[in-house]
Amino acid sequence: MQLIGMLDSPFVRRVAISFDLQNIPFEHKALSVFRNFDEFSAINPTVKAPTLVLDDGSFLIDSTLMLDYGDALAGNSLLPAPPAARAQALRAIGLALAACEKTAQIVYEYQLRPQEKQHQPWLDRVQQQLFAALRLLDAETDAFDVAALDQAAVTAAVTWSFIRLMVPQIVAPDQFPRLAAWTARAEALPVFQRYPLI
Repeated sequence: MQLIGMLDSPFVRRVAISFDLQNIPFEHKALSVFRNFDEFSAINPTVKAPTLVLDDGSFLIDSTLMLDYGDALAGNSLLPAPPAARAQALRAIGLALAACEKTAQIVYEYQLRPQEKQHQPWLDRVQQQLFAALRLLDAETDAFDVAALDQAAVTAAVTWSFIRLMVPQIVAPDQFPRLAAWTARAEALPVFQRYPLI
């Protein structure tokens, strides 16, 4: 299988790290949806990262769906089985993914839209949503353990690293200290270092 996309995407990176944790073999192909549009389009006409090209040549899009497929391949899941623990993990994952989406919206607004067309009230609202997701995610980090990485712990760490890379002028570590500390521990692990953010 081939995982297509850049590791500065938290969606690509969470799949790479999770597949590694589950011993699922794959090749990572670093293509940008911006710089490598034509090459990416030849693989997946929707040009969406990540794209997972399966052994039969078909492909999957959306990191959550790829992780579900990975669970089937591996015969085990990085999500806890008991319903209450699973709900807690899914809650943390949802918060992390929401934070990723809001960060991407802010980045696109600043990098792709001309300054005179930027809409500050909308940016303020998106930033408010980002901070709300991070406050709630920060409170979830006590459940994370480097000795037993689950999907929530992985996704939270790649999310924080992505946010600090993309919008360091908006979000600082002292605002969400537990999440920042968790991410520092996770990023020191070999499995994270095998798929560096940049």
